[in-house]
Amino acid sequence: MSVPALSVTETSVLPVTDVLAWVVVAAFLGGMVAEWQGRRGLARTALAGAWGLFAVFWLLLIQYYAFIHRSIVETVLVAVAVPACLYVGWLLYQGRDSLFVLSRAVAFMGLIYLPFETSVIARTFLIETVARQTALVINWLGLADGMVLVEDPAADSMLLNTFWFPEAGRGSSIVFACTGIGSMAIFGGLITAVKAPLRRKAVGLVISISIIWVLNIARNAFIAVANGYQWFAHPALRGPVMTAFGLTDPARVSFFVADRIISQFLALFALVAIAWLVSRWLPELLDIAEELLYLLTGNEVRLRPPNAAPDGGEPQE
Repeated sequence: MSVPALSVTETSVLPVTDVLAWVVVAAFLGGMVAEWQGRRGLARTALAGAWGLFAVFWLLLIQYYAFIHRSIVETVLVAVAVPACLYVGWLLYQGRDSLFVLSRAVAFMGLIYLPFETSVIARTFLIETVARQTALVINWLGLADGMVLVEDPAADSMLLNTFWFPEAGRGSSIVFACTGIGSMAIFGGLITAVKAPLRRKAVGLVISISIIWVLNIARNAFIAVANGYQWFAHPALRGPVMTAFGLTDPARVSFFVADRIISQFLALFALVAIAWLVSRWLPELLDIAEELLYLLTGNEVRLRPPNAAPDGGEPQE
């Protein structure tokens, strides 16, 4: 059966960025080791360099997200990440040691994400698990109406990850980016990086990963059904969406509205809401939030009470 499927989040990272990602993580880990050894000057220099490499990593991905992936949200975020990484590195080099915790977080994010991305077994397990659970949700909601879960139509893939809607003759496929592992790695890195009691960190990790997993399944189901039934194939949307994303096939409009516009904007709000919720249990995360606000505003912002311990240190008098 020939299935003209779209990936729910099409992604194909350039080989050079895969290698560079490991180099970046190694650089952050080197800076972490220097910090743990009390060699703060060396740690600042190493981590400033790591942030510079991180900026190069995002710079190489701008073209991909803008012209291949065609995501407005992700293109803007990646473009902003380039100067932001350079700014963080400069501040660290100038002596803002409070950014050590954010640097540790990035290192842990990479250690969580990259092994899953580079392991065929892990990738297959995650993709097919998410695909099966998404199909179950679609069936449970009574929206299947003939939909079948089939193998990926790509010639070099045997993954059971594609939702085929025969009535509309449309399909969409779950790929690695659809597993939610990116968002889970972000929270895993942030929670691991802060200094807090292990029990509270474990609870925060379980809460964040559970919410992300459930919301991600719901997101995938929404995109698959919206694409399968062409929910957004309205004449008023076709022109603007096809122009904005450089589309030539009107049948792709529903997919791009559901995924690139609605889902991606909602995902940003969801991540902020999850971070707020987890910080209620793990207030140490607010230290990182304070650093992010400083990067945005240039002003010191206190989110934790004045007598709270900064990053697990001694309480301030």
